[in-house]
Amino acid sequence: MTLLQQGDGGGDFVIPETTEGWLDLLSGVIGGAAKFVVAFVVVYLVGRLVAVPLLKRALKARGFNESIRSLADDVFGILVLFAALAISLALAGFGSFLAAFATLGGALALAVGFAAQDLIGNFVAGIFILKDKPFEVGDWIEQDDVVGRVVDIDLRVTTIKTFDNEKITVPNSELADNPVKNPVAYDKLRQKFVFGIGYEDDIDHAKEVILDEASQQEEILADPAPDVRVTELADSYVGLQTRFWMTNPSRSDFMAVRSDFVQAVKERCDAEGIDMPYPYLKVIGGLDVDMDGELATRELQQSADD
Repeated sequence: MTLLQQGDGGGDFVIPETTEGWLDLLSGVIGGAAKFVVAFVVVYLVGRLVAVPLLKRALKARGFNESIRSLADDVFGILVLFAALAISLALAGFGSFLAAFATLGGALALAVGFAAQDLIGNFVAGIFILKDKPFEVGDWIEQDDVVGRVVDIDLRVTTIKTFDNEKITVPNSELADNPVKNPVAYDKLRQKFVFGIGYEDDIDHAKEVILDEASQQEEILADPAPDVRVTELADSYVGLQTRFWMTNPSRSDFMAVRSDFVQAVKERCDAEGIDMPYPYLKVIGGLDVDMDGELATRELQQSADD
């Protein structure tokens, strides 16, 4: 045989000079290929049929969302494929090829990581949102200037439908990295409203009227009970802050309940003579004008009328 090259992975690459040499080389190649195929099939089947199902059951037992389990299935399926390739190449004796493959794979992974770091960040944030459940589909949330109902939570973005019937997609990283207000997270919502009464009105009587009207609203809970407190002494009114609770709230429900409650209190106060003054400005003073200025004013007015 004629020496062709010294291989870095161990062993010399030679060109056979006889038929027996070619047969030996062919036999070695076929044997290596057979080892590669057998090892690949065994490792891949064990990974897909044993390891991946065990992982999915473990994720389900820990309460992970179906979307996360589906993503884990895809990711570990790819990992099983790469593991099967690496193990089968090593067992088949293709060490130099395996080293080159690992180097190329590392370079590709680094390039993809830099190019898609925002995308990866959104994916990771989506996983935490689905696992921690700071909000769920159907909740209405507030984040910066975005207010609306959550209609879909994907692994990359969350879709929100505003109350003006607009569709907004928000990257999951923004929802994970910034404060998000979820008023309906605990199935109860407390509302506050300030009623203003006149300084000459009976505060205790006004409190009784407000609480009585609250008790007549079916959607307002009796436990926790509504309460009224004096919180403000404004220029033209005494502020009575009313706090009340409602269960299973949605934005449309709580706005309707609050509107009905405020209207009922206003009508009841009007019927019982409780004043609800509005702010006004009264100017007190006088104006002195000399004769020349008065004549000039009269002349201007006359010209305007003409």
